[in-house]
Amino acid sequence: MNFAFSEEQEELRRAVRRFLEDKSPETEVRRLMETESGSDPAVWKQMGEQLGLQGLAVPEEYGGSGYGYVELVVVFEEMGRALLCAPYFSTVALAANLLLAAGDEAARKAYLPGLASGAQIGTVALAEASGRWDEAGVTLEATEAGDGTWALTGEKRYVTDGHLADLVLVVARSGAGVSVFAVERGAAGFESVPVPTMDQTRKQATLTFSATPARLVGEDGQGWAAVSSMLDKAVVALAAEQVGGAQRVLEMAVEYAKARVQFGRPIGSFQAIKHKCADMLLEVESAKSAAYYAGWAAAEDNDELPVVASLAKSYCSEAYFHAAADNIQIHGGIGFTWEHPAHLYFKRAKSSELLFGDPTYHRELLAQRIGL
Repeated sequence: MNFAFSEEQEELRRAVRRFLEDKSPETEVRRLMETESGSDPAVWKQMGEQLGLQGLAVPEEYGGSGYGYVELVVVFEEMGRALLCAPYFSTVALAANLLLAAGDEAARKAYLPGLASGAQIGTVALAEASGRWDEAGVTLEATEAGDGTWALTGEKRYVTDGHLADLVLVVARSGAGVSVFAVERGAAGFESVPVPTMDQTRKQATLTFSATPARLVGEDGQGWAAVSSMLDKAVVALAAEQVGGAQRVLEMAVEYAKARVQFGRPIGSFQAIKHKCADMLLEVESAKSAAYYAGWAAAEDNDELPVVASLAKSYCSEAYFHAAADNIQIHGGIGFTWEHPAHLYFKRAKSSELLFGDPTYHRELLAQRIGL
C-alpha cells in the first residue's frame, strides 16, 4: 500500500502554497487578526472562484469538485503553515462535513452548493457553557413549532467563525434526542457576538437563540451519529493544520540556529540546540505520519477512522505545542517579543490543542473505541 502523495496532489500543494505566500504573509495575518471579522472577503472569493478550495471534497452533484479527503489534508496542512485567516475550517471541515454525514438529501441540495462555491460561509454550533464536545454536553432546547419548523432556545459557545456564518448547523436536543438544525443569518431571535480569543487568527463567537426558527436536518433524535462522524473528520483536518504549523516552526528554529552566532560559532553547533532540533524533527515527522494515515482513513471512510482520528488529534496536538514552545526557546529573547511570529504559532498550537477536546480527552476516547 502506497501512502505517498501523487504528483497531482503535490501540484495542488504547490499551487496552494504559492497562493498563501501571496495572500497570507505574516503582515496580512497580523492585519486581519486585529479586525473583528478576521477575514478578507476578496481572498475568500478567490479561494472559491479561482482555486475551488471550498468545494474540493464536495461531490460534483452538489457543486463541488468531487475530490477526496487526502486532497483536503494537503490544503489544511498548507493553511496551518501559513496561519490563514479565513473561515475555511468552519465551512469545509465542519458545516460541509456535517451536511454530508447527516444523510438529508434536501438539505444537501439546499446548502452545499453555496458552501462549495464560497458564496456562503458555514459553521457548526456544538459546545455550550460546560465546554464539552460529547453528546451529553448538548442541552440547547429544540421544540417543534408545527408545519415542519422548529424553534431553538439556548446558547452555544466557542463557535468557530460564528460571527461570519451565513449558515449555522446547530446541535440541539429535542424530545427524541440530539438532532441537527439549520439556522440562517438574520433569523428571528438569533444573535452572534464575537468573543476575545487567545489565538486571534481563529475567531470565535457566542451564539444565542430565543425561539429561533430552524430547519431540521436529518432525522429527529438521530443526529449524534452524523455529528460524531463530522467531529472525526474535523479533527483529522485540524491534525493536518497542526502538522503544517509544526513543520513551519521547525524550519524557523533550524534557520535561526544556523544564522545566530554566539561565542564565534552558530548556536546550532551546540549540543543542547542540536538535540532540541532533533527531538522537534522526530515529533513533527511522527505527527505527519499520524495525520496522513488519518487522512487516508477519512478518504476511505473505513472503520479505522474513529480510532485513528483520536490518535492523530492527541499526538499532533502535543507535537505542535512542543515544537512551537521549543521554537521560542531556541530563538531566546527575541522569540518572546510581539514583533516575532513565534508567538502566533504558539497561540494557534495551544488553541488547536484544546479545540474539540484536549489530548487527554482523545486518549480516553481512543481507549473506549478500542475497547480498553
